Amino acid sequence: RRLAQLESRDAELARLNAELERLDRELAEAGRQLTVARRAVIPRLTRAVMEHLADLGFAQSRFEATLTAAPLGPTGSDALEFMFAPNPGEPPRSLRAIASSGEMARVMLALKTVLAAEDEIPVLVFDEVDANVGGETAFAVGEKMRQIAQQRQVFCVTHLAPVAAAADAHYRVSKEVLHGRTFTRMERLEPQDRVAELARMLGGPGKAARRHARALLESRASAGRRAGA
Repeated sequence: RRLAQLESRDAELARLNAELERLDRELAEAGRQLTVARRAVIPRLTRAVMEHLADLGFAQSRFEATLTAAPLGPTGSDALEFMFAPNPGEPPRSLRAIASSGEMARVMLALKTVLAAEDEIPVLVFDEVDANVGGETAFAVGEKMRQIAQQRQVFCVTHLAPVAAAADAHYRVSKEVLHGRTFTRMERLEPQDRVAELARMLGGPGKAARRHARALLESRASAGRRAGA
C-alpha cells in the first residue's frame, strides 16, 4: 500500500491541484456575487443614512460608502470605506480620518438606526454621541437610540436631558472619596429620582426645571407607547 501511494503520488498531486483550482473558481464566483449584491444595496444604504443624518444635525452633509477590490478573504473580495463630508462645499473624505468623536458617534448612530434589524450586534454603547449638539438635534439623538433599543440593548452616557429622557431606565454615575480612595458608584434611579436627576441636568432643582423634566419623561413615554402600538 505504501509503495502504491508513492508510485501514484503524481496522479494524487494532480487530483489535489484540480480540486484546489475548482474551489478557487467557486470562491471567486461567490466573491463576485457578493460584490454585485453590495453594489446594488449601497445606494439604498447611503440614502437611508443621509436621511437620519439630517435629523441629527447634518442637513447638508454627504455620506458615501465606497467599495474597492481587496484580496479574497472570509468577507469577500471588497474593502468598504465610509466617506463623509460634514459641511457643504467639501469633498467626502474617509470618515475614520476626518470625523471628530461627536461626528463619528452621530454617523454611527445613523448607521445603526438603519441596520438595527439586520446586524447581529446585541449590545450598543454610545459615549459622547451628544457632543456639540443641542435643541431639536438632542431630541433626535434620543429618538434614534430609542428606535434602536426596540431591536438591541443600548447603553448611552449623556449629559443632555432630552437624550436621557428617551431611556427606559436611568443610572446615575458618581464618584466619592472614602478613606483617601476614590470610588465610582452606579445606582439605578427610581421614578421620582429620575425627575430630580433630569431637573439637575436641566440646570437646577427649581420647580420650573422639575416641570420640564416631568414633561420630557411624559413626552418620551407617550412616544414609546405610539411606537409600540
